[in-house]
Amino acid sequence: MHAPSSDVSSDQWAELAADLLARLRGRSPRVHCISNTVAQAFTANLLLAVGCVPSMTVDPGEVGAFVRSADALLINIGTLDAGRRDAIDIAVTAAAGRVPVVLDPVFVDRVPTRAAFARDLARRTPAVIRLNRAEFATLAECPAEAPHADALLSYARACGTVVALTGAQDWVADGSRLITLHNGHPLMAQVTAMGCAGSALVAACLAVEPDPWRATAGALVALGVAGEVAGARARGPGSFVVEILDVLHGLDRATLTQFVKVS
Repeated sequence: MHAPSSDVSSDQWAELAADLLARLRGRSPRVHCISNTVAQAFTANLLLAVGCVPSMTVDPGEVGAFVRSADALLINIGTLDAGRRDAIDIAVTAAAGRVPVVLDPVFVDRVPTRAAFARDLARRTPAVIRLNRAEFATLAECPAEAPHADALLSYARACGTVVALTGAQDWVADGSRLITLHNGHPLMAQVTAMGCAGSALVAACLAVEPDPWRATAGALVALGVAGEVAGARARGPGSFVVEILDVLHGLDRATLTQFVKVS
């Protein structure tokens, strides 16, 4: 087993996540999201809660201009209709060399043509690929068992990207660094679009942080802590949606320091 290294000690992660949130609130970056239809409203509201300016158009005649004026781009293939395929190609072309891209390859484990499309997108070197275990196994063409550090590091190195594998715990890897995040709450899995909105938060942090690994891990630290705090307040999935938006809106250094759990 390769021994991954991290250039941020565990007691610095709360500081880093708080600084990222402060930069988002101070700079209000524009984040263009090509997202699935069930995720758009929640994704936009989460971005607004942390101070960003979301846009969501998928019209092929407009999307290139929106991306060129954005600070980050999210590509989420959850509802992959023909129009979105065209819009994604235009958007990724417009972003190349200008705007950091997050790829969220939703349900690539379900349909081979979707997996092939996502592999093509991965070869266009997004800054970050955020996905779950089944999606990673399909995209990386590796065994479906829980992936280990070597698999994540190897795939990240081969693609020249950061891999954010999310679930009960989150792993964030680039070619040489890996961190495991242990925050979150079970209610996060009972709200549609939570992962999609998390990918959008990663994109937002890429707009204000030049190191994609730090941006990704810091974004997921903030989301996981917010989920944990919101889950303690919520009565169920419906109130959880309200609570996590409110928590993210006011999330501060003291709360992050109190709750953050990384290894």
